[in-house]
Order: sequence, then C-alpha cells, then structure tokens
Amino acid sequence: MKKIEIEYRFELEGQQKDSYKVVLDPVLLQSTPASVAELPTWTELGFHQCPNCPLLATAQQSYCPAAANVADLVTRFYGMLSYDKALVVVVTAERMAYSHTTMQKGICSLMGLLMATSGCPHTAFFKPMARFHLPFASAEETIWRATSIYLVAQFFRHQAGQTPDLQFEGLRHIYAQIQTVNQSFARRLRAATHQDSMVNAIILLDLFAQSMPVAIEASLEEIRHLFVPYLNRIQSNN
Repeated sequence: MKKIEIEYRFELEGQQKDSYKVVLDPVLLQSTPASVAELPTWTELGFHQCPNCPLLATAQQSYCPAAANVADLVTRFYGMLSYDKALVVVVTAERMAYSHTTMQKGICSLMGLLMATSGCPHTAFFKPMARFHLPFASAEETIWRATSIYLVAQFFRHQAGQTPDLQFEGLRHIYAQIQTVNQSFARRLRAATHQDSMVNAIILLDLFAQSMPVAIEASLEEIRHLFVPYLNRIQSNN
C-alpha cells in the first residue's frame, strides 16, 4: 500500500511561501516525527505532562508523541503571528482544497492532523478522521464526521462481539480526555514559543473539544429531518 501524503502550502501576503508535508503509514495511520536527537527539551514526556497521560518515561519512550510530532512545525513557523493573513492550500491524492484565512486557523488544521497521527493514546481515536482529512472544517462538519466515524466504530465493535455504544457516552469521554490534553499542550507551546499562532491554534482545537459533548445531541437533532426516508422505511417494515 502506498503511503498517504497530505501537503499544506502557506502563502502569506507579501508572497512569502512555505509548505509542510505529512506522510502517513497507510495501515498504522501514523506520521514520522523528527529524530530524537533534534527534539527540543519542551517535547520531553515529563515537561508539562498531561495529568491523564498513560505513558511512563522509559529509555524507549522519553518524549511526548504529540509534542515530538509538532516540534518541526513549531520551529518552521516560529515568528508567524496568529492574525497574519494567508492563502492555505491543502493537497491530497484525491483533491486540492484552499482557504483565504489566518495563520492560526491554517496551523490549527495542520496541528490537529499531526496530533491525531502522532501515536498519543488519547488522540489515536481521531486516526480515521485523519485518514479522510477535511481541512478548514466547520464546527457542524466536525460534529458530523466525529459522530459518523464513532458509529462506524460501534458497528465493528458489534461485529467483534462487543457491546456497541449508541448513546455516544464513549465519544463524550474521548473529548473530555482531549480537553485535558489540549490544555496541557498549550502550556508546552507557551514554553516553546513567544509567538501566539501556535498557542492560539491549540486553543481553537480545544474549543471544538469543549463544545463537542454538549453539542452532540443538539446537532444531531437539527439534522434528524435529513433521515426521514430511513425512518419511514423502518416504520413501514414494522
């Protein structure tokens, strides 16, 4: 199977350009960070370690997977201001998407992809979303994708003889854990850079995480009408 490549291209006003390519293993859906020898001290596992982190510092696991995966991003875009205007283009094998936006929103989308594919146990649940990456997703689109993918996971749990969760309790728990990760990660980033674009990017990610548990039921109720044909068919078969 071919590796999955996702490229982010940034073009700032004034014609300054940069690009960042994420390469994913097609099975593990994991990206490769910089070598350990190049990692800064703020990526060490014990540095502002998340209180819910299940990892223990060992010779083989001395760095936070998520921090290690975004370290190069922080270095590459150090000095960028969150409100800098940019044309952000995202290129995959299937399509090209672009948005006239701010650096913090472009970095937010890229950082979410890197964290999901880092090997962090708490972000691993988002690997299916990373595989079908949707840059610049709105809150509604994120809720739609998260709940849809979660229900597909419950189908596979049912096939494996496990009890499926159709009330989204597990999804709420996942996002509660992610809130803790994002808050601790923001402290790491504040220690790593004096610029606000990186910190604001993780704050944007956290806003999604905070809104998800309370938005699930309300958002699904808003789109119930889209599924009337399915509901009518089920009722007619009873």
